[in-house]
Amino acid sequence: MPRDVISNVAKTVRRDRDNIVGPLRQRTPRWLELHEHNPMPKPSPMPKPLPLRSYGRRRGKRLSPRKERLVTELLPGLRPQLAAPAPDNPSKLLPVPVREVWLEIGFGSGEHLLWQAARNPDIGLIGCEPFINGVSSLLGVIEDRGLQNILVHDGDARDVLGWLTAGSIARVFILFPDPWPKKRQTKRRLMSLALAASLARVLRSGGELRFGSDDMDYACETLLTVNRSGAFAWQAEKAADWRVRPMDWPETRYERKALSGGRKPVYLRWLRV
Repeated sequence: MPRDVISNVAKTVRRDRDNIVGPLRQRTPRWLELHEHNPMPKPSPMPKPLPLRSYGRRRGKRLSPRKERLVTELLPGLRPQLAAPAPDNPSKLLPVPVREVWLEIGFGSGEHLLWQAARNPDIGLIGCEPFINGVSSLLGVIEDRGLQNILVHDGDARDVLGWLTAGSIARVFILFPDPWPKKRQTKRRLMSLALAASLARVLRSGGELRFGSDDMDYACETLLTVNRSGAFAWQAEKAADWRVRPMDWPETRYERKALSGGRKPVYLRWLRV
């Protein structure tokens, strides 16, 4: 799907921002055509988050002895203890003082998480990833570098979102999640109004949500979903705001793979209102 679809969506969700909007010159999906001919309704009350099934793999190839040791010995000390009540301030979960806490949902092998942790030692990070091979790769770097500002949940991020107290997170990253491109798979996509409700609950006022994808259909769907929630303000004044990756948003292997395949990613940012 062409990236200009985002411009067409922007026309709907930000009609007063003419510098973003361009004519849609290629065929759009049917759901977007219907949306263009029907004004966006006023935001409805956000739905109560419901537990959903995770579809990603839990394990890949066999772990090395070192990675098995890290999962057995290091990981338990880094897990948020979801069986206990969440603290009012998640910075209390870290062994070092931090001024605020960020959350990454689906960190893969931890490239972005590690980059942010190294450059922001005064920030605590909670990373969620069910794929244990990716988790073990992250654990290896944490041990090698002696990082103390990262916590790891090796399971569904929605469990953490339901556990955290309201307004306790300053920033959330959802970067290049699986787009589940086949029509019969779209129900597996992570982003939904229910997830937007969970994110809105845990993000503090003025907190930031970042979403990246090289799948234009998923990017459009996410843009519409988050804006329809009524809890976020999209931070785009010009096309470069979603076409150009911010300086504090490092490139990851998933983005490099997209670029090498000729796909141009989209970078979306919102603030909690």
